[in-house]
Amino acid sequence: ILQNLSQTPVLRELLKEAKMPGTTVKIESLELSMEPQLIKLDQPGPLTLAMYQFLTEMQDTKRRVVTPKELFAQVCKKAIRFKGYQQQDSHELLRYLLDGMRAEE
Repeated sequence: ILQNLSQTPVLRELLKEAKMPGTTVKIESLELSMEPQLIKLDQPGPLTLAMYQFLTEMQDTKRRVVTPKELFAQVCKKAIRFKGYQQQDSHELLRYLLDGMRAEE
C-alpha cells in the first residue's frame, strides 16, 4: 500500500503543499458543471506530516532502505489495533491512514 501511495503524484504534490500552513489549494472537478474550489489549509497534523516525510524518503533515490517508523507510530496513535505488530490487512491500513489524515484537516 505504501509503495503504491508513493507512486501517486497527485497525493505527493498535495501533501507537499499541505505541509505549509496557510496554503490555498485549487481543486478542479472533472465535471464541467462545478467551478474550481479554493481550499485554505491549516497546520497539518502529525499523521499528515509523517506521511509527507515517508513519501519524500521513498522518492529519494539515494536511500536504499526506508523504514516507516514515524508513520507507523502515528497510525498506531489513531488506530491502536495496529500496535503489537500483528498481521493486518493492507486495505485496513489504507483506510485508517486516509481517514486519519482526513480527520486532521
